Amino acid sequence: MAAVLLVSALVIGCLLAVQASANPQLAKAVGTPYGGATVQLWVAVGLLALLALAVGAFGAFGLLGTVPAWYLLGGLASPLYITSGILLFPRIGALAAGGLFGTGQVVSSLAVDLFGLFGIERRPVTVGIVAGAAAVLIGIILIIRAQRSRAAAPAVVPAGVGAAATGAGGAPPVSPPAPASPAPASPAPASPAPAAPAAPAARTGAGWVVLGLVAGAVLPIQGAINARLRGALAAPIAVALVSFLVAALAISIVLLLLRVTKQTAALKLSGVTTMPWWGWLGGACAAVYVTGTFLLIPAIGAAVTIALTVTGQQLAAAAVDATGSFRLPKRPITAVRGGGLALLVVGSGLVQLL
Repeated sequence: MAAVLLVSALVIGCLLAVQASANPQLAKAVGTPYGGATVQLWVAVGLLALLALAVGAFGAFGLLGTVPAWYLLGGLASPLYITSGILLFPRIGALAAGGLFGTGQVVSSLAVDLFGLFGIERRPVTVGIVAGAAAVLIGIILIIRAQRSRAAAPAVVPAGVGAAATGAGGAPPVSPPAPASPAPASPAPASPAPAAPAAPAARTGAGWVVLGLVAGAVLPIQGAINARLRGALAAPIAVALVSFLVAALAISIVLLLLRVTKQTAALKLSGVTTMPWWGWLGGACAAVYVTGTFLLIPAIGAAVTIALTVTGQQLAAAAVDATGSFRLPKRPITAVRGGGLALLVVGSGLVQLL
């Protein structure tokens, strides 16, 4: 049984990379990253509602009034992670973005386990946990350094990845901040301005790194909070549906505010008719990941769960980068990036084996 749980964690980690890789196509189809995140989350809500209806899980909603309000906040992590993936994958590559997400996840999960946060069983600090965390951090530093060394020769973006999804055709971060990226034609000529000042580009790059780390860090917290909600409702599908309802409502409010302040483009649902079928995979992958993590964390611990999901995420992200799948820029796995990936996997294994 333990082996099944471990393999399950690895597989749902792979789905996380698939989700973030497919999301830029949805963002492109609807004309805005925030709109893409909104559509994806409501798709997940619809899928989970159908599943809840099939298994008779709606009765558990009557217990929501008996649980603390913060039990419902786990869903807020999903819109942050999904939107971050839409923005980061075309800019810095699947492996680098996945590495940032993974680092944030590992550090956050260690904190959950070591301090017993959100009711998760507390684990003592060991040499292996410290060594594993250090290996993960060194690995992501190598990946980011390798990515920056290639900035002078940006990857060729396949047809189909456009400004609506990336803001600058998938180039490294010389484009404006995220909300402005899907703007109509006027910013597009300005983005490749020959001598975009180096200092703003560096600051933007640091901002993307921080965004990736934070987006990853909230996922173990989401899993731990949802695990508490599952203990109260005793209905996993109902918990997942609550989580995604909160997430979908939150991102819808953000999208509305951005539209009112003219910080993002209008939602164009007509564009989804020309989107490849796999552009819809994000909602299903997100639903499986969120449900799987809050079921696994109480059973095998936050650190082990996240270590395995990060490993699966990194392996899948490396495959996406190497093959240019999902119409993302093709980026070869160099020796330095491969070494960083190996350290991430080794670090995850060290945490898992303790």
